[in-house]
Amino acid sequence: MKKVKHSIEDKVISALIGIFMVVFVVVTLYPVINTVAISFNEGIDAVRGGIYLWPRKFSLKNYDTVLAMQNLLTGAKISVARTVLGTVSSLLVNALLAYVVSRKRFLFKSQLSLFWVITMYVNGGMIPTFLLYRNLHLTNSFWVYIIPGMIGAWNMLVLRTYMNGLPDSLEESAQLDGAGYMTIFVKIISPLCKPVYATVALFVAVGQWNSWFDAMLYNRMKTEYTTLQYELMKLLSSVMQQSGSADSAKFNSAAVTPVTIRAAATVVTMAPIICLYPFLQRYFVAGLTIGGVKE
Repeated sequence: MKKVKHSIEDKVISALIGIFMVVFVVVTLYPVINTVAISFNEGIDAVRGGIYLWPRKFSLKNYDTVLAMQNLLTGAKISVARTVLGTVSSLLVNALLAYVVSRKRFLFKSQLSLFWVITMYVNGGMIPTFLLYRNLHLTNSFWVYIIPGMIGAWNMLVLRTYMNGLPDSLEESAQLDGAGYMTIFVKIISPLCKPVYATVALFVAVGQWNSWFDAMLYNRMKTEYTTLQYELMKLLSSVMQQSGSADSAKFNSAAVTPVTIRAAATVVTMAPIICLYPFLQRYFVAGLTIGGVKE
């Protein structure tokens, strides 16, 4: 095989692209690595600063403080449950809606698509939403985390656009063999939509896992429905308030500070999503690229 000769301009461009990518990776990973290093560092020593990629004085007291929180186990269970159930239900409902709207024979697909687009820019506001959820008996219940998030306009449009790109001949051939719409959706459309399904599932899972405001707003008086992120938020708020008061000695004596507690709480929050992402990575780029193209 003949070797392809590259000009000087090609080599310079390749070198610049390589340097840019290395700098981009460093800029992207450094905040994460720095947060992990601070979370494993002794709190009083971390106040001095100068911690970059590795803890200067290794300590697990920050994680001991975070993991010793009251209601942490309950919050973790609720966060896992809402993430799993919320992701599955949202993906199922949005996929069914996208399949209906993507069918060319459906008369009102343009009107419904426009209706969902409007909901992306206009909402009823916090107080009307709270009153609506209360009248529907969703407040002080676990289902306030699941039911309102079943339908997402952006997720539905991404799924619909991906399905529009599938060949019509697949559905037509299946109909000639006597297959109904549900059979076509389950056995033909869904297997081909794995990339975009994985993309939407990752978006929904991250949103469900990181959400804490709805727990504070709708389930504040129900500790059995608290979430991990809400408990960590309360811990951070209490530490920040006590750091400037006489109670700060309690944290200093335990070799923890607001900075290290915040870092440890951040690591606890982001670790599950970081572990989940590699399993969806091969589908993520394809699903986001193809499904993100609007008509």
